[in-house]
Amino acid sequence: MSEEKKRRPEDDGQDFANAAWSIPSYLLSGMAIYGGAGWLLDRWLGTSALFPIGVVVGVALAVYLVYRKYGR
Repeated sequence: MSEEKKRRPEDDGQDFANAAWSIPSYLLSGMAIYGGAGWLLDRWLGTSALFPIGVVVGVALAVYLVYRKYGR
């Protein structure tokens, strides 16, 4: 017989706390990873446009991931 985990009222607060930490984490890591990749490509290619493009792409992808995870 499998026992199903019962939801407690405290679990809702824990879910909110997890979301409150993971949403900024998605945004910051997206900016850091794609901005860093853009910065490296800028240094390698001798350009200056890929860093801001990488930051914007990272934020856009992070917002999409947040929407997919929490927006429904």
